[in-house]
Amino acid sequence: MLVAVAMFSLMDAGLKQLSAHYPPFQVSALRGAASLPFVLAWALATVGARPLLRIRWPLHLLRGVLGVAMMAAFVYAVARLPLSTAYSIFFVAPLLITALSVPLLGEKVGPRRWIAIAIGLAGVLVLLRPSGEGLISLAALAVLLAAAMYAVSAITVRVLGRTDSVQAMTVWLLAMIAVGAGAIAWPQWVPLRGEHAWLILGVGVAGALGQYAFTEAFRLGEASAIAPLEYTALLWGVILDATLWGVLPDAITWLGAAIIVASGLYLLRRERLRG
Repeated sequence: MLVAVAMFSLMDAGLKQLSAHYPPFQVSALRGAASLPFVLAWALATVGARPLLRIRWPLHLLRGVLGVAMMAAFVYAVARLPLSTAYSIFFVAPLLITALSVPLLGEKVGPRRWIAIAIGLAGVLVLLRPSGEGLISLAALAVLLAAAMYAVSAITVRVLGRTDSVQAMTVWLLAMIAVGAGAIAWPQWVPLRGEHAWLILGVGVAGALGQYAFTEAFRLGEASAIAPLEYTALLWGVILDATLWGVLPDAITWLGAAIIVASGLYLLRRERLRG
């Protein structure tokens, strides 16, 4: 999981670099297209072609729409926010997944977990600082939109996981992001510059390696023990921000992030106890 988080963080840094030169939907399309060949080769080598075709198409199409919206919103946000700030806000996604599991999956969430969700959302308000010269902006709201789309997509994964392989879900999500975001971006497509070829390749390789490591982590380990390691993305965000852009999070950002992460870790602990 630590390798997966590192790879995805490097991928996001590449997306942030590309977003300075290309529109959000075009960057999203490049992310999907760059990783797709590597992920497709992995899928064919592990499960073959048949499981990739015998799938529940309506739910995959829904995931594709959500994936396009999520990627475009996240790319728009990281073009304007430090990675550490974007990650801190995006950490609200596990809280949203727990909340949405009630109306969408019929799961029961006890009062302690609802309190943890409320505290985590309060952490988001701390990050946004709506009453002062804070981060509340279209970029911050775009991260919240991306987190919400990710949460709904994660709910669909719980349903798809009963019948479809991880490989099929990964391949078709990337394919739909590449095609869907590419179609939206096409009228304002900016010609690719040769000096960005290494960045696009790096995004593709890092994204594919991250997905492989992520899948292996959950195959070999317990989800309740592995999931907290996702929060190490904040450390990578700080390192990349400081190294590439000379930016460090302020005290308010650390406070908001700490509240959200603490709420997420508490939810994971409650899930483990329930399990």
